[in-house]
Amino acid sequence: MTLTRDAVTEDILDHVTQLLHTRGERMTVPRRCVLIALAAREGHVAAEQVITDVAALEPSVHRSSVYRTLEALTAAGLLQHVHLAHGATAYHLAKHAHPHGQCTSCDAVVDLPAHLLDALSASAQDQFGFILDPPHVALSGTCRDCAHRQQLS
Repeated sequence: MTLTRDAVTEDILDHVTQLLHTRGERMTVPRRCVLIALAAREGHVAAEQVITDVAALEPSVHRSSVYRTLEALTAAGLLQHVHLAHGATAYHLAKHAHPHGQCTSCDAVVDLPAHLLDALSASAQDQFGFILDPPHVALSGTCRDCAHRQQLS
């Protein structure tokens, strides 16, 4: 995969640079490379794939810098991560926090509507005092395509 910087990627970089500056932080080479890699992939990208893509962009960026950058950008609310089955973590650019579903047949990750688990979250808090973090972990299930294939067989 060739990682190109198109107008959308440049807009993302400009936006994040401005946000970082308002927080008194800088746009570093690892941050720039991680953002370019995520913008190029569009979707839920495993940390190992981000490391591979960053190495293709800038071989001098160490994998530990990529992990620290992913954590820092997530803590700043610029990225969202989701824990998937088998311990994998995927990242994507944060537009708004939302839950995810992961297909147990094909491993596809599906964005779910932000409000989907509102009633469950409210109930868990009211009844048990437990505050859910729905965007953090993917729900297991079967995607539309796999469910359709299963119905046909």
